Amino acid sequence: MTAVSYLLDISRLLARAEYAVPTGIDRVELSYAQYLLTHKREQSYFCAMHPIGIAGGIPTPLAEEMIEALAEKWGSSTASTTAVRLKRKIRRKILYSSLPKKPRMVHILVSHHHLTRPRVIGSILKRTGAKFVPILHDLIPLEYPEYARPGEPARHAVRVQTILDYAAGIIFPSQAVRDAFMPYMEKHSRQLPVGLVPLGVNVKREEDLLPPTLACPSRPYFVCLSTIEPRKNHLLLLQIWRRLAEQMGDRAPVLVIIGKRGWENENIVDLLDRCPALKEHVLEYNELPDQDVIHLLKNCRALLFPTFSEGFGLPLAEAFSFGVPVLCSDIPVLREVGAGIADYLDPLDGPAWIEAIMDYTTDSQRRRDQIDRIQSWKPFGWDDSIFCTLKSMHDFL
Repeated sequence: MTAVSYLLDISRLLARAEYAVPTGIDRVELSYAQYLLTHKREQSYFCAMHPIGIAGGIPTPLAEEMIEALAEKWGSSTASTTAVRLKRKIRRKILYSSLPKKPRMVHILVSHHHLTRPRVIGSILKRTGAKFVPILHDLIPLEYPEYARPGEPARHAVRVQTILDYAAGIIFPSQAVRDAFMPYMEKHSRQLPVGLVPLGVNVKREEDLLPPTLACPSRPYFVCLSTIEPRKNHLLLLQIWRRLAEQMGDRAPVLVIIGKRGWENENIVDLLDRCPALKEHVLEYNELPDQDVIHLLKNCRALLFPTFSEGFGLPLAEAFSFGVPVLCSDIPVLREVGAGIADYLDPLDGPAWIEAIMDYTTDSQRRRDQIDRIQSWKPFGWDDSIFCTLKSMHDFL
């Protein structure tokens, strides 16, 4: 039987080339590109969409240059302009480059990039004869429109419809997302094969990391790792820390917030920028290289993750991979990803969060018990995750 070929769309990576640090979805797309180049090179091809709406192929050596440049830039937050230069070169090339056409080809879209442009997806499939298999990371804009940017629920509805119209199968990162999508298939009388594959984590060895450029806070501290937006519930943490600062002064623990400032977050930004009580107790980092994120995470008392909704919950998995305990929202997807090991709390129960934070500030039995439970949690690496995804895609054909 003819081997399966893979056509990976790296439009998201091109769009993010100017950024100093990647988002979670950027890391996912980068990991897929690296895996295919390493393990399936002879069967792998690359494409992208130009902003004007034309898709074209990318020669593998050129795609590899781009992937390597991004991995180096995002791994150390260097000021290199190589990725931006390659992005411009690739975008010029895809305007006149043909797409590959191979038997038993799967077109993989790891991000949600241009799912709002169904004609582009249809054109790629028509020109390549490939089967389309996207990863649907979440349905949050449709389930919780109050946390989305203006217009995002309508855009996400188009993404869902594009998948229903063109996909030969769908990959979900969690049972929670799969369950949320099932009613859409029923409503449109579509029975698509699905695969459930958890996202992977990059477990880096100490010797592979550059030395950190930041010192950890001298007081006990906690880390919140996510984009600053209402859905992530930073407001709860900042209100808690204002109370701790007022009650404890210099004896209060420190909150370290790592993540870009997102959208619809005026109340959160007001507290970060204008609340005097938080100045000595909350540290905000919008862009940090991997070695500093890992250094801060590995030495904190716990990761705080009071999110209202997630499609997977990668920060939880990353914290566990380093043996770091987690205080997180009691929502189904985080129980699924965390295997019930974390300390789960109602995301609206401020007193319960204060109690847990104070317990974890010390070497309490509660904290030691979770660290013991983490020993039974096995990280799912990116190689395993992508291998399972490709196996699912093979089964879809």
